[in-house]
Amino acid sequence: MTALAASPGRSGLQRFISGYGQEIVVLLSIAALFVVVGSVNPRFLSDTNINSIFAGNAYIAIAAIGMSMVIISGHIDVSVGALIGVIATIAGTLAVNGYPVWVAWGVPILFSIAVNAGVGALVAYTRIPSIVVTLGMLSILKGGLISITAGEWISDLPPEFMLSQMRPFGIPSAVYFMVALTILAALFMRYTDFGRSIYAVGGNMEAARAAGINPERTVVGVFALHGLFSGIAGILFATQLQVIQSTVPPNLELTVITASVIGGVSILGGTGTVIGSTLAAILFACIGSALIFLNVSAYWLRAVLGLLILATVLADMARRRRAT
Repeated sequence: MTALAASPGRSGLQRFISGYGQEIVVLLSIAALFVVVGSVNPRFLSDTNINSIFAGNAYIAIAAIGMSMVIISGHIDVSVGALIGVIATIAGTLAVNGYPVWVAWGVPILFSIAVNAGVGALVAYTRIPSIVVTLGMLSILKGGLISITAGEWISDLPPEFMLSQMRPFGIPSAVYFMVALTILAALFMRYTDFGRSIYAVGGNMEAARAAGINPERTVVGVFALHGLFSGIAGILFATQLQVIQSTVPPNLELTVITASVIGGVSILGGTGTVIGSTLAAILFACIGSALIFLNVSAYWLRAVLGLLILATVLADMARRRRAT
């Protein structure tokens, strides 16, 4: 009786580890970094540095939530960094020109949703590969931003606009956004029909169509959701500092995509979780901070991320071969 009763528990544990294996690895890596680097340099565990790790990179984690949904659906978006730069510029411009703070926050988010919904429609109904469409959008957004603003700085931002600098109960508001949106997105992907349809379309589009799912509407919807998360990320990015530079943040799109992939989202679509992408974004921040506290060149961060991407993709391919 004992063996029979224990068997379902072991089976459940095995299913949990199998379903969240990559997330567990990333979480343990974060814990190991805190222990090892903290023992070498205790300043790594200071409140200031921990706030910098979590709050300073929350916008990347939020953008990676939407990117994870897009990749799970079988697509990709390489224009997200340019879009965040444009959103930050629009928000800052509205704020310094006297518009109410809800307008300065809301209009850029609506703009982001509209842009990405349009990208999703092109991908879904014209069958142009998403990487081609988003490369074109990257050039449009980046070129348009530089042409219109000449990269000038936006300053004199009103205090009420600075969302990221607000600290309810002593915790930066960006951390609240990161945690809440990750939980809501995870529940959405797991327990709603639309969330499950994203997995179905990414896993096998024709099988999803045969099951009654409309792949085109799903793709447009997931890109629109990605626009929502990118918009929120753009507002948090715009309100981190007292000034905004009207340019595209360098390599931001690669960081967001990398967070999704290393967090366990299969680059081939159909599998992964948004929890993993958030943990991976935190891991990147931990690695970057650790290199500084260990007096190692920060340029090694890109090399480490490259190795992590290759290892993750190879592991995903091996899992797929075993499943086949």
